[in-house]
Amino acid sequence: MLIRYGYEITLTCQQPTALVCLLSVHQDRAADIRVPEATFTAPEVPVTSYRDLFGNLCRRLVAPAGDLTMWGDATIEDDGQLDPVVPSARERTVPELPDDCLVYLMGSRYCETDRLSQIAWDLFGSLPPGWSRVQAICDFVHDHIRFDYQQARSTRTAFDAYHERVGVCRDFAHLAVAFCRCLNIPARYVNGHLGDIGVPVVDPMDFSAWIEVFLDDTWYTFDPRNNVPRIGRIVVARGRDAADIPLVNSFGPHVLKGFRVWTYEVAEATPR
Repeated sequence: MLIRYGYEITLTCQQPTALVCLLSVHQDRAADIRVPEATFTAPEVPVTSYRDLFGNLCRRLVAPAGDLTMWGDATIEDDGQLDPVVPSARERTVPELPDDCLVYLMGSRYCETDRLSQIAWDLFGSLPPGWSRVQAICDFVHDHIRFDYQQARSTRTAFDAYHERVGVCRDFAHLAVAFCRCLNIPARYVNGHLGDIGVPVVDPMDFSAWIEVFLDDTWYTFDPRNNVPRIGRIVVARGRDAADIPLVNSFGPHVLKGFRVWTYEVAEATPR
């Protein structure tokens, strides 16, 4: 199947302001792109790019005083399959883990393993290790937090989400990531596009956050917010938590004036 995805974001800055943006599909899906991403800014400004420590594509630019619109659009081919479910997947002990997994066991800005460790062990420590325990974490987080766009807050951590019991997809992801790490299960935060393919349309389109968990020798997708396998995930960036991969990192104050995201199935790959 083919999925068209893109965004249009308008910021207002009082003075020239440096930005780093993570808005393009992750390099591990590069071979699936059928219509390359077209991007522009209005007004036009110079843009350079680099890869961060996690392999994400980052774009650098300076927003002028006033309004700046950033627009991107592409089409990708997807296998059309639901997220894999592998009940036999096992946890690896810490000595068995690859070196590059160890960073995803550590506490981070939004995932305070030190404050949640005892809670995690009390809730999940007696469960059989492996896929079923990770799914039990996602089940708990899905039922424990009430989704509410109006309650979004950029400073809410996993510990806050556990006690406040409200949030948006990033809060579901942070709490599940933190619980997994507390149990010595590597887990990382993901953001990207997730269209309403095969499910009812219930919310305005937005970027989505979910998690990936290392079991056996593979990173598997889990989604504590939706908590069901979905079709057509398009990864934009991966990191320890949302602090590593903000969609727009602004080195100065700005106001979000406009925000539009699209992700939907198309019949053919038509250049835009």
